[in-house]
Amino acid sequence: MPSAAMNSSSFLNMAAIGDFDPLSAAIPATKVEITVSCRNLLDRDTFSKSDPICVLYTQGIGNKEWREFGRTEVIDNTLNPEFVRKFILDYFFEERQNLRFDLYDVDSKSSNLSKHDFLGQAQCTLGEIVGSMGSRLEKPLGGIPGKKCGTIIVKAEELNNCRESVMMQFCGNKLDKKDFFGKSDPFLVFYRSNEDGTFTICHKTEVVKNTLNPVWQAFKIPVRALCNGDYDRTIKIEVYDWDRDGSVFSDAKDTVHRFKRLATQGHAKQYQEHIRSNHDFIGEFSTSYRELSRGQSQFNVYEVINPKKKGKKKKYLNSGTVTLLSFLVDIDVTFLDYIKGGTQINFTVAIDFTASNGNPAQPTSLHYMSPYQLNAYAMALKAVGEIIQDYDSDKMFPALGFGAKLPPDGRVSHEFALNGNPQNPYCNGIDGVMEAYYQSLKSVQLYGPTNFSPVINHVARYAASVKDGSQYFVLLIITDGVISDMAQTKESIVNASCLPMSIIIVGVGPAEFDAMVELDGDEVRISSRGRYAERDIVQFVPFRDYIDRTGNHILSMARLAKDVLAEIPDQFLSYMKTRGIKPSPAPPPYTPPGHPLQTQI
Repeated sequence: MPSAAMNSSSFLNMAAIGDFDPLSAAIPATKVEITVSCRNLLDRDTFSKSDPICVLYTQGIGNKEWREFGRTEVIDNTLNPEFVRKFILDYFFEERQNLRFDLYDVDSKSSNLSKHDFLGQAQCTLGEIVGSMGSRLEKPLGGIPGKKCGTIIVKAEELNNCRESVMMQFCGNKLDKKDFFGKSDPFLVFYRSNEDGTFTICHKTEVVKNTLNPVWQAFKIPVRALCNGDYDRTIKIEVYDWDRDGSVFSDAKDTVHRFKRLATQGHAKQYQEHIRSNHDFIGEFSTSYRELSRGQSQFNVYEVINPKKKGKKKKYLNSGTVTLLSFLVDIDVTFLDYIKGGTQINFTVAIDFTASNGNPAQPTSLHYMSPYQLNAYAMALKAVGEIIQDYDSDKMFPALGFGAKLPPDGRVSHEFALNGNPQNPYCNGIDGVMEAYYQSLKSVQLYGPTNFSPVINHVARYAASVKDGSQYFVLLIITDGVISDMAQTKESIVNASCLPMSIIIVGVGPAEFDAMVELDGDEVRISSRGRYAERDIVQFVPFRDYIDRTGNHILSMARLAKDVLAEIPDQFLSYMKTRGIKPSPAPPPYTPPGHPLQTQI
């Protein structure tokens, strides 16, 4: 029933957090692209070199707990990896943002890091990287007593807010034959140039087998990734013949899978050498976004040049040509385009009233009714509610509870109205929800089990009735993280993933929250009985990361706002885009009716 400094000077043009606007919470500060590469890693494999992966951890600003942020791809058989997958971080100028980079040698397909060999770690702050010369920080890796673990090189680049993407397609003609028993198996690698003269890998095509005249599939890439919004920046394209024994990619399918996500910025030189030592270099050419934007024409037929061949052979002309077949620019629509066009965001609040929270009469309870300060639930509800209510046009929130025995007969309910009115569970603003929460605490008995699926299905029923893009539903669940119906909840989330809805889970209290992290599905897409969720719709936030040691003060409202809403815009956009729903045009700004013109006689 939901209701309708990098060097400091270059970084000072960001929005001040003091001017925080919840509607721009998806872009709270400068976005920074982080690249990782390493030198001289430990060799843990007997018959070959290590197969490294880098895992980035960020630290909660409250309790300083390390949480996994993301992982690079695995690069096989090298001690000097140039990781291609990027980490995109929000840079908060006024906060100390601690980062930890852990390196592992991957020995199997398991996502459990304890199953792989640890290669070392390094810690730094995002400010250290940004403030280093050229925004490039080099640190020794440690963590293994008595061993030299090599070095890590971390580089940052501020991302331009360019919203364009471009769809391009290329073909090759008369490329050099590299294979003894057949023709070549060509693929392209794209690099953008950096201000310091180095190159960043930004895209790789699939391999086209056994041809000297390949036609590669069209691909879409953000202009930001291709040239960071600078239309005259050099773009270098290298042409390779794929070899089966090349250790960067194991097969053609793998090339597409590993490079689907945009690359981590890196010192491309060693990476190029790594590719060249494993695949046959055919040649290269350079261009720019401005040249490519001319589209299919004589200007976009490029000679592929192999410098070594050119230096040795007087009669050398080229190693074939590559032609741009199509060039189509697309402006990426944003979450705000839909909001401005009239899409309504409807929030429902669901609060955990199970006995695992502790007796509300005891100070140790997360639901403790203190006359002097807010309890953990009230604090989380007020803080998060004030963030999300800015998105909700009528500020009327259905507020539900689950896991309690209700008066007068003591029946257990997993979906009851906090205001006691199941026909109209709406509360007026977050203050109304807070009031209904306190009234419920006085009248219900905390019980169990902790079932999430009924409240998820409750919101899903409403979302299923409005699929035209005019409304989007968000369920906020506040819980201590102890869950009884994990299988049913997964099933409900998988079913809801094709509906216009998202779920924010805020965890209160000291629990481990492993089950909540699993439901979040950032690392492993959630599934139920062999069916995978169509898209990620769950965002989990541990509230303790944002409060001080006394538990009474929120350390950074802006950071809490950003993390609570972090995934909603992308989840929203993924629903709209897969359904082909475009934002409605924004209505013209309101102007009050003026006085009628008077005609003088």
